[in-house]
Amino acid sequence: MRKIVATVLAAGAMLLPALAHAQDVVSVEDAANSGDTAWILVSSAFVLMMAMPGLTLFYGGLVRAKGFLAVLVQVGAIAAVASVLWVAVGYTLAFGDVSGGWLGSGNAWMLLNLGNVRANTAIPESAFALFQMCFALITPGLMVGAWIDRARFGWVVAFSALWGLLVYAPVAHWIWGGGWLATRLGTLDFAGGIVVHTTAGISALVVAMLLGKRSGFPKTLMLPHSPALTMAGAALLWVGWFGFNGGSALAANDDAASAIINTHIAACVAALVWLGIEKMSVGKPTSVGFATGAVAGLATVTPAAGFIAPGSAMLFGALAAGVCYPMIQLVKQRLEIDDSLDVFAVHGVGGMLGSVLLAVFIAPAFGGTGFAEGMDLTRQLVAQVAGVGIVALWSAFATVVCALMVSMVIPMRVSEDEEREGLDITSHGERAWEFD
Repeated sequence: MRKIVATVLAAGAMLLPALAHAQDVVSVEDAANSGDTAWILVSSAFVLMMAMPGLTLFYGGLVRAKGFLAVLVQVGAIAAVASVLWVAVGYTLAFGDVSGGWLGSGNAWMLLNLGNVRANTAIPESAFALFQMCFALITPGLMVGAWIDRARFGWVVAFSALWGLLVYAPVAHWIWGGGWLATRLGTLDFAGGIVVHTTAGISALVVAMLLGKRSGFPKTLMLPHSPALTMAGAALLWVGWFGFNGGSALAANDDAASAIINTHIAACVAALVWLGIEKMSVGKPTSVGFATGAVAGLATVTPAAGFIAPGSAMLFGALAAGVCYPMIQLVKQRLEIDDSLDVFAVHGVGGMLGSVLLAVFIAPAFGGTGFAEGMDLTRQLVAQVAGVGIVALWSAFATVVCALMVSMVIPMRVSEDEEREGLDITSHGERAWEFD
């Protein structure tokens, strides 16, 4: 009996180091990297800054004075309702456990049951959820520029809330959450050219057509009341975009640094080319043109920022200006669609352009990071075009559904008298500026 007990004790003594080592391995695997975590938290703050105050000032300066506060309140309210819905159900729809590839499962509603570390990263899942929440709140905010001066505030908030659940969350799952576009087709989107800019741009165009034109459009000249605010807002967007694209590496590493370099250089080139186009077409380069060109470059490089070389990013910036500038003229002058602040022409077209160009310039021959296993130029190009096309079609269809459903309860458009007097007073009972 003593021999049996001694044998058992000896075996236990031999197993203890192995068990301790196994516990150490588990603890290391479940431990987040503090540097990566800090970077994602800072990047989240950068993206929130893009929405408030960046986007509000950028858009606010472009509208007439009597609609300035309305823009600020709309962007703020959209950010608030999108954040609440993201915590409640949006995150789990977009990034919950993968089942059929169409929507995430309900395992993380109300952000319950989050893992210590998000899969395939070294950051806590709570930090990942926070970062993605900032994307979910700024994306519908981009659409505000399409309906200024005429959309009813209640409709805007309700539509944006429903849109976030029916358009943004599913598309985020399809591409970023392990869904079917990424896993079956191989569609790539580093930081939102498809998930953010294509969805918002297409939806903005659809809403602009559903709402109709502003009173006097296109004959009445509707000049921005404060180009200075627009420049300030563009500067905040530019800086915040470092977190938008750099943070999408989900680590504080070379990928993040490369994405930031590409982001910055694309914006620089796009802004300069836009000024040159303005000089040739209207005779003078403008501050609004510089700001708009920079944003076009930022939107265009976003889907590819972490996959391409700086030289390619310069080309992305030049093409952004060369394509988005005439697209503004096409939409407003030829088609006479009142996309008031050119959301489709700048964000939508820029994001789609960059998403397709990615397929070419990800190639090692152009200094890119290279194709995934089983992919080549042709397959990647098909994946990108298909991804853009499918998301564009879904965004258009679901936007019509959301807009009309909400309009059954809350009218889409303010009255002609309210539009004439300005939404600052008629919708919110206050003015940003005092008039004599």
